Amino acid sequence: MDPMFLSDVEKHEGDDNYTKAIQMMKGMGSEYPQILHMFAFRTKATVHLERFTQEIMREEAPLSPGIRELIAAYTSALNHCPF
Repeated sequence: MDPMFLSDVEKHEGDDNYTKAIQMMKGMGSEYPQILHMFAFRTKATVHLERFTQEIMREEAPLSPGIRELIAAYTSALNHCPF
């Protein structure tokens, strides 16, 4: 994976679930969404984005959460972005 432009953000290691997830995926040799570095770097600032995303993906709607996840995964694949 190409290094991020924000090296301090990418190098940050906290004691949060995002850092743990990044470490786990790196340990497995997996690619992962680099936005996780932003979530780990400023957890208080990104908690609102996390809640927003979960609300959009999980609230009652004509499309099931599974179909919404599938659309997101397909869109990510078109953008060459791991989902």
